[in-house]
Amino acid sequence: MYRAPVLLRQLEPRTARTTAEVIKFALWPFAVMTVLNRVFIKAVNGFITDDFRPVYQASLDFLNGRPVYTANFDSVDPHYLYYPSGTLLIAPVAVLDYEKARWLFILLNAVAIIAAWYLLLRLFRFTVSSVVAPVLLFAMFMSETVINTLVFTNVNGCILLAELIFLHLLLKRRDLWAGAALGLSIAVKPTLAPLLLIALVRGQWKVFITALGVPLVLTAIAWPMSKDPEKFFTRTAHYLFETRDYFNSSIPGNGEYYGVQPWLVWFMRLGMGVLVAISLWLLYRYYRDDELFFVCTASGVLLTAVFLLPSLGQMYYSMMLFPFLMTVVLRNSVLRNWPAWLAVFGFMSYDKWLSDRWQHIGRDLEYLRITFGWGLLLVVVFCVLGDRYLAARREGRLAFGIDPTWIKPVPTGGAATPGASVPDSPEPANGSATTTAKRISVE
Repeated sequence: MYRAPVLLRQLEPRTARTTAEVIKFALWPFAVMTVLNRVFIKAVNGFITDDFRPVYQASLDFLNGRPVYTANFDSVDPHYLYYPSGTLLIAPVAVLDYEKARWLFILLNAVAIIAAWYLLLRLFRFTVSSVVAPVLLFAMFMSETVINTLVFTNVNGCILLAELIFLHLLLKRRDLWAGAALGLSIAVKPTLAPLLLIALVRGQWKVFITALGVPLVLTAIAWPMSKDPEKFFTRTAHYLFETRDYFNSSIPGNGEYYGVQPWLVWFMRLGMGVLVAISLWLLYRYYRDDELFFVCTASGVLLTAVFLLPSLGQMYYSMMLFPFLMTVVLRNSVLRNWPAWLAVFGFMSYDKWLSDRWQHIGRDLEYLRITFGWGLLLVVVFCVLGDRYLAARREGRLAFGIDPTWIKPVPTGGAATPGASVPDSPEPANGSATTTAKRISVE
């Protein structure tokens, strides 16, 4: 008789005693069930867009010694666009039949996204037991970028994991390993290649050895094993630099779709490019010693610019911005304002804005929201950093950095005198202590 009440007490769910526990207990079931739905229902069901089929066919052709780069670029179907080195890495999936290989690829990307979620938590000094963990997991698997990566079955989940591994190792100054992680992603597709600029300005030269060496070695291995590797450079690469007017949310892509004059497209691209350059200069000049903030914010600005300004940008590329969006937990984040999150809604939301009643307006909202979202995010970063710079210059405290005084008060003694020999930023070279001090308390 005594054992029954004891057993029942063990089975009784815990009752939350704090607001943080309430949020955790409420969101963990939502997060877990959302992950299961996206992976085993939505992804397995698939969609009319199938990014995996051309990958599987190319892998099958590679293993059987047939030409790989034979896509008909006049069609709007997904094409096979990976490097020969990427073909070498992905080809083993074709040892299975198509359906099982697709399920394996879905599972591989889902595991990669969950691993990236964990690394993202650790990057910002959070644990799985923190309230941030279910919030972040739920938000990731509710986003368009994760849902369509799994449903369309492409490799972006693995690219995200490579990005998080790279950022972790870069901040720990394990340069060769950081470059190897980046090199594996570049061997498949060049999405993360702009992050080499972060290593360059931080003086981490060894990153380039493996970041460039890994894809070169893999290409050298794949070349004699391929039937037509040269066709990637003579045929496929040319297509990659063309601007297509479908499934393209970049400024040139929407310019092609809406028939915008080329001079106006170039004016917008150059104008946004100037904003990006100024933002990156301000980040480097005043925040490079605040390592976590600088690396994640600068990488986010770089990648957003790469999605928006060149010839091709697709909505689900936005997955690579998760580290940047996570900087919102830092006190000096540039994302602590509502326009930033209006921008994020534009390129992260899974909502569809196509309207049966107002077809023209709905179509424009659906097609342009991603472009406007990326553009607005870059404008917000520029405005926040620019306002901080102008305020600091007006108040004569540029020598102490550009953070508002409510974040980082000017040291005792008042504003710096002109020409004073004071470092650009008083933050320590090791960003971990700074980050912990500036991070919002949400444990």
